[in-house]
Amino acid sequence: MKALLSHRAGGPETLVLEEIPEPAVGRGEVRIAAHACGVNFPDLLIIQDQYQYKPPRPFTPGGEVAGVVEAIGAGVDKVRPGDRVLMSPVQGGMAQKVVGAAAACWKIPDSMPFDEAAALLLTYGTSQHALHDRAQLRAGETLLVLGAGGGVGLAAVELGKILGARVVAAASSAEKLALARERGADEEVQYPSGSLDKSAARALTDRFKAACGSEGAQVIYDAVGGDYTEAALRAIGRQGRHLVVGFTAGIPKLPLNLALLKSCQIIGVYWGEFINHQPSLHAAHVSALMALYLEGRIKPAISERFPLQRAAEAIGRLGTREVRGKVVVMIE
Repeated sequence: MKALLSHRAGGPETLVLEEIPEPAVGRGEVRIAAHACGVNFPDLLIIQDQYQYKPPRPFTPGGEVAGVVEAIGAGVDKVRPGDRVLMSPVQGGMAQKVVGAAAACWKIPDSMPFDEAAALLLTYGTSQHALHDRAQLRAGETLLVLGAGGGVGLAAVELGKILGARVVAAASSAEKLALARERGADEEVQYPSGSLDKSAARALTDRFKAACGSEGAQVIYDAVGGDYTEAALRAIGRQGRHLVVGFTAGIPKLPLNLALLKSCQIIGVYWGEFINHQPSLHAAHVSALMALYLEGRIKPAISERFPLQRAAEAIGRLGTREVRGKVVVMIE
């Protein structure tokens, strides 16, 4: 079978498509014939050894995949051969066949295309856990979403509206903001790309404050980091909650006196840790997301699709910070 492999640390140009033996199925595992694999920012970090988890090489990137069950290991009764499924989180998704834990395998409805299934769980699961469990977002609150044009950001916009929040979408381009507006954003703030000097950071804070209103943002969903974090935190409301989700612009350095002055909370969001420690709640979240999908209230926004032969290019697109919504690798 064909698989994309990382033999050494580096950018997407270091990845190679090779023929390897198909993976064996162990106890409690499922093997699927993959049809689609979602591309996420951790894929770019992990091949450069910049992620918190560093798998032994050679390895295949790809953390969420959809396809058809081909074989099951001993003790598996959750799915059976022939079932249409998504699997997330998983390792080695950018390959024709993928093995993962049955606990991470979920049946999908016949009406769900494989590309949308492969783009669903990591983004919406992360945002659901962030807004529902960590921030406990309430109806009527103002939610400021940084990176609102990307995968997790768009999911946060949609889920925030479902929870009854007033959503302020912030992104780096008019095209990304237009997509966020289509998904229900109430207000928009376009911020500049790259690093911010003090003057630009103060100006951005003023724009955040104007968009959020006199009470500030009760919840900030921050999947960007970098200089944008402090600019946003200065616009938080009293006893607000700042969700730390990701760092596409780099890990920020914060003056912690802001947390004191704002009487606010800075809250980490680690979806991978959550699903391992609270599997029952995670399963309930997956069921809820599937219901929302079938009701037409959420839908992954897939902007680009690449064949497996161009999977390295697909990962490289995440590094440009120009992607709107999700990128998916389609696998024959």
